Amino acid sequence: MKLFRKSCPVPEKVEVKQTSWREMYENGGRLRLAAAISAEVSRLVTLEMQSRIYGSPRADILDCAYREVISNARSFCELACALGGVVLKPYVEGDEVKTAIITADSFEVTASKPDGTILGAKFYERLKKDKEVYVKCEEHLLVQDRYFITNKAYTETHGELKEIPLTDVAEWADFESEVVISNVKAPLFSYFRMPSPSTDDITSPFGAPIYSRAVELIEDANKQYERLLWEYESGERALYVDETAVRRGARCEAVVPDKRLYRMLSTGNDELFEDWTPDIRDEEIINGLERILQRIEFNCGLAYGTLSDPQSVEKTAEEIRASKQRSYATVSEIQTALKSALSGWVMAANVLCDVYGIAQKGEYEIDFCFDDSIVADRTTEFSERMQLLNAGVISAEEMRKWYLGEGAENNE
Repeated sequence: MKLFRKSCPVPEKVEVKQTSWREMYENGGRLRLAAAISAEVSRLVTLEMQSRIYGSPRADILDCAYREVISNARSFCELACALGGVVLKPYVEGDEVKTAIITADSFEVTASKPDGTILGAKFYERLKKDKEVYVKCEEHLLVQDRYFITNKAYTETHGELKEIPLTDVAEWADFESEVVISNVKAPLFSYFRMPSPSTDDITSPFGAPIYSRAVELIEDANKQYERLLWEYESGERALYVDETAVRRGARCEAVVPDKRLYRMLSTGNDELFEDWTPDIRDEEIINGLERILQRIEFNCGLAYGTLSDPQSVEKTAEEIRASKQRSYATVSEIQTALKSALSGWVMAANVLCDVYGIAQKGEYEIDFCFDDSIVADRTTEFSERMQLLNAGVISAEEMRKWYLGEGAENNE
């Protein structure tokens, strides 16, 4: 599986935001909250996730490539959470279907529907060879049911591009300059987009990171954490020593066992040693940090206690339930987006199998299974089902099937 992270032309306003989001994800202060939030949400979304393709020999071929995609789901889901989205782009290598993961700041959208559905895009690949920098631009465009793929090669000098034949670069010599495929219903790539739109441009086809509504709060949290560290550092114990009590070295320099502990003074009084142990005022700072973390959790659609100390959350039972439901809803929405993106990948990979003659045509089905405990309040659902059982609305057999998963194999 390839991961492309090359810069390419995108709208200036979007590019500035994407650059700042990547910076927050990769170098987001001491707390690294952007990375922590993205990683935790990705973990919840893909926890115990299972998916497969079945139904025909063609489906078996697709499933072989699909298994690699699923095995990397947590990784590319984290990138999507951090940067707003990723492209899952299948391609053929030999007689196998492979997948390129392309981050949202690494491709250019050229056409889209009013609802944000992407219809066209440009993908860039850079290659350094013999001190020369080569760039390949692969443009995709869907027009009704016809699909156009155009490949162009360039040399890059001081940021300027000059078009050259594809055959000038051995690695790209086998690419056709233009391909037209008929009877295509969707792009031959899939964009896994975060559900939340960008607040800077609500019409943008790009999604926004999971933490996009908490950027300023994350900066506040880092500042508050720096205050906490300074409180500990400035409050370190010190032993003030009169310089007359300190042994001197060969060059008359003061020699002390620990420069961090011993600090010299020229007092001239009889007190040669004076201990200084200040009070640490960390409780107020920690409480302030906890409040900021809770606001970050709320703005990111996470339950209280995900980042903050769960013991510091003084809430009623109903408020705790509402907090958990907020997290369940966030995870569920992202899982829906992930299912849509994976289905789009399968559709694109299936078309490529037709184009390259990989396995005979055949029908396929996709099966998804997520951990229900993440997207549903199991305790609440159990209580509701027990009420239905006691009221005679559902049978004991139906209750057993739901609770124990009985009959699942027979239903496949």
